[in-house]
Amino acid sequence: MTAVKTIFVATALAAFAFVSVANGQQAPQAGTQSATQAPPSKPSAVPQTDAPPAAGTATPETTKAADPVTDATAGAANRGTDAATAAPGDGTRLAPAPAASNDTPRDKTIPSPAPQQFAASTTSFDQAVDRTIAREHQYVQTLQKFAPLVETYIQDLKYDKDLGSAPSGDNYFLGRLQLTTQGPGDKSYLPQPGFFRSMLKKVNSLYSLEFLPLGFAQMTMIDNTGFDRQHYDFKFLKREFLGDTRCIVMDVVPKKGTGAGRFIGRIWVEDQDFNVVRANGTYSGSPHFQRFLHFDAWRLNMQPGLWLPAYIYSEESDLPYRFGTGHLKFKALTRLWGYDLKNNGSSSEFTEVQVDQPNIKDRSDAGQDLTPVESQRAWQRQAEDNALDRLQRAGILAAPSDVDKILQTVVNNLEVTNNLDIQPDVRCRVMLTTPLESFSIGHTIILSRGLIDVLPDEATLAAVLAHELAHVALGHKFDTRWAFSDRTLFPDEQSFRRMNFHHKPDEEAAADAKALDYLKNSPYKDKLNDIGLFMKALALREHVLPNLIQAHLGNTMMVDKGKLRMAPLENSAPQLQMRDTKQIPALPMGSRLRLDPWSDRVDLVKGKPVPLQSASEKLLFEVTPVFPYITRYSGTPAATASAANTPPNQ
Repeated sequence: MTAVKTIFVATALAAFAFVSVANGQQAPQAGTQSATQAPPSKPSAVPQTDAPPAAGTATPETTKAADPVTDATAGAANRGTDAATAAPGDGTRLAPAPAASNDTPRDKTIPSPAPQQFAASTTSFDQAVDRTIAREHQYVQTLQKFAPLVETYIQDLKYDKDLGSAPSGDNYFLGRLQLTTQGPGDKSYLPQPGFFRSMLKKVNSLYSLEFLPLGFAQMTMIDNTGFDRQHYDFKFLKREFLGDTRCIVMDVVPKKGTGAGRFIGRIWVEDQDFNVVRANGTYSGSPHFQRFLHFDAWRLNMQPGLWLPAYIYSEESDLPYRFGTGHLKFKALTRLWGYDLKNNGSSSEFTEVQVDQPNIKDRSDAGQDLTPVESQRAWQRQAEDNALDRLQRAGILAAPSDVDKILQTVVNNLEVTNNLDIQPDVRCRVMLTTPLESFSIGHTIILSRGLIDVLPDEATLAAVLAHELAHVALGHKFDTRWAFSDRTLFPDEQSFRRMNFHHKPDEEAAADAKALDYLKNSPYKDKLNDIGLFMKALALREHVLPNLIQAHLGNTMMVDKGKLRMAPLENSAPQLQMRDTKQIPALPMGSRLRLDPWSDRVDLVKGKPVPLQSASEKLLFEVTPVFPYITRYSGTPAATASAANTPPNQ
């Protein structure tokens, strides 16, 4: 090997926050702010009033020049009337209300360190509404400049005697979203007709429901044709912090006679530029012939002044269909990313190229042609790099990040303890999609975001990596056709059709056997039961979540004849105890990684342990709501998305 490798078990453990459940320890949950994000100081006093506060109140956070709304607020503040003697609605100073309850950990009503002065006049709130409407119209126009990837994963639910509810089926969709003033369109990445049209057809055939055209994509916009005072009534509700961003909360209700398909619900508007940050509600329609889904849509500040949709959570617990003869229960999460794919580093790298002097020469040690073996390795590496670059440009592969290095640390542990000397070195990358998938492209191991999310500990991560490492060590063939660059010249949406990195069944079986040997010699040899528990949990959901387990570029978690990987470990593992809150065989979706939708980089979520209250919070392989920590753009990822119901070792 070119460099001496050592074992870094502790390093990987600390960095990846995978802690063995068997030892009674808990790993950090997803869903709190990152180390680079600091929450605002918020005392317990909560000033509130029935009258709306002025938009753009002049505070250290929101002071702006030449803003009529801010000017109105400042004028009210100068009046300085005491709340004890002044009537509401005249720009009075308000006494602080009682402390806010801690029952809601995420959405906290804005406190104030001292009584604040608010202009509560109707004119001030009207100006805030007008600016929100204008900004939303600008938002619809801005969306047309982007074509992000959009992924929707849906889980049907049923009653479960141990967990309360559990998945009973699933659907998965991936495509590129194209937004216009007429509504959303799509280009499907999956080998099936239109991404959203296919979804609409499937859902309608299953439930006999009429949804919005193109389904969940419409939820990226509140109303792309009529978001104005002619179609809606706006009512001030309160102020609230989402993360460290102060927002004005409004209820939005369509006026009578304005037609079906209008938004009805609540919006959160950040109080600097009046961008909608969150929209929570549904669309109105005929109670007999149309059923519109409820949704909770979040936007992130991805660039200065640019707020774009990132998450849409939808859930129905008792939606009637087929004239009331059936009831639909499901939950779904839509993610959007790839907003900056067209500038995926290539143009910026070109502008940073420095022109050297003519006498500058290559100082590498190689001073001669490569040997035949070295040439073969270089050719394979070129094929790897071309394939990886194509997947990244298509938005399927994450940009290189520290998560790759953490995965490589675990691989290093396996190599050192098994005396493996693999050249060229093994690399690791992260695939951005939800289905549980792992595969290798030459000497590069790729794990999907969804797979990393649900792994309960580092030992289980090592098991997945060991399987792919075995493919590399056993020399299983990699098609070097990708070394020819012309083979990568195809549309992004054809990536799953054109690129295939499957292994034959006998190679899968051989890699699985070799991986077991690696684990028995590794630092994870005492954690084999944890790996077996994960496989048992996966086998339990195998038939009800086929789209989650289906692979698109590599092999599934099956090895041969319907058997899951690591079958011997599954057979020797303890029995699953669904009601035991201390046994966590798998995590819910979204537990490990957060994704920056602009740069396509992934990072580890950070947080503190949250003890489970009941078995219903185990949420094995389940979709959960998201509550991003909203912060304004500062050159770092815009928010940390987390599951609302988080297990202790997430």
